Amino acid sequence: MSRLTRKWNLITERNPGSPISEGYRMLRTNIEFATNENKPQIISFSSAQPGEGKSTTCANMAVTFAQANKRVLVIDADLRRPAQHNIFSVSNHKGLTTALLNRMEPQEVIQRTNTDKLSVLAAGPTPHNPSELLSSEEMDSLLKTLREAYDVILIDTPAIMSVTDAPIVAAQSDGVVMVIDSGKVKKEVVLKAKASLAHVQAKLIGVVLNNVNRKQMISYS
Repeated sequence: MSRLTRKWNLITERNPGSPISEGYRMLRTNIEFATNENKPQIISFSSAQPGEGKSTTCANMAVTFAQANKRVLVIDADLRRPAQHNIFSVSNHKGLTTALLNRMEPQEVIQRTNTDKLSVLAAGPTPHNPSELLSSEEMDSLLKTLREAYDVILIDTPAIMSVTDAPIVAAQSDGVVMVIDSGKVKKEVVLKAKASLAHVQAKLIGVVLNNVNRKQMISYS
């Protein structure tokens, strides 16, 4: 799947008939049938390093799930470098951090988007303790509450090799999709990121390769 420019962050919304949008729909189908167990409800999106396209992938996947008549919530858990509020043009003055720190009800901080059935929980103001906040009892309780309200919850997490936040969220998810920029990140780094997920017993259910050619596909296989 090719990298998208910022102008086309939500190509699945702007041009649902495009080949790239069809690629996202194929990924949606693969995710839904990734396991022989129940379909994954909470799915986190991460990458080995920053700037590989995880936030764009997460947002476009959210649109495709909503287009399939699912009640969808995007949570921006990349508390240090949030992006979902920019992609969906919503406010970041309140969000996940305000909900957790102030024990607010989800409906007080969740914002609707221009896509029917799709809502966003922005990151909110950057806290001084992101890792502790994401691993808190409040976070666990919030996710349990949100499971009852949405069919699919997609979480945008930080890059795995940058901070400990991503494995923390991955362990709370039903599955993880890793986005890899094949023209930027080395195979060794990807393997280390995969090992970090395995260490917390996170289930890797999908991999998205950006900027890929056939030779690189062989090297990553």
